[in-house]
Amino acid sequence: MRWIVDGNNVFGSRPDGWWNDRDAAARRLAQSVAEWCRTHGDDVVLVFDAPLAPDTLKLGGGNMTIVESRRRGRNAADDRIVELVDAIDDEPRVVTSDRGLRARLPDRVHVVGAGRFLSLLRA
Repeated sequence: MRWIVDGNNVFGSRPDGWWNDRDAAARRLAQSVAEWCRTHGDDVVLVFDAPLAPDTLKLGGGNMTIVESRRRGRNAADDRIVELVDAIDDEPRVVTSDRGLRARLPDRVHVVGAGRFLSLLRA
């Protein structure tokens, strides 16, 4: 199975002060996803808005890849996620609670909400 995770949407789904330090929020999420990835063999692509701190990018490896959007601005990571989905033939799971992004995804995609995904990370 392949997972594509809308990183900013996931860390933004919890009111834990992430807006005070987006880089730290991205790092925390990437570390949690990396730890979760050690428990299974699914491929995971974690997508964040650009720019992304180099130390966060370095957390990728094994079955987890971290990418940033190709541009800055509104819906930049969403565009990258749609691009990644369009480039594959299987039925990925896309993690997001963003209604606009969900509407742009093909029917073959299984959407998992941010809250549900966070509960998987804690399990």
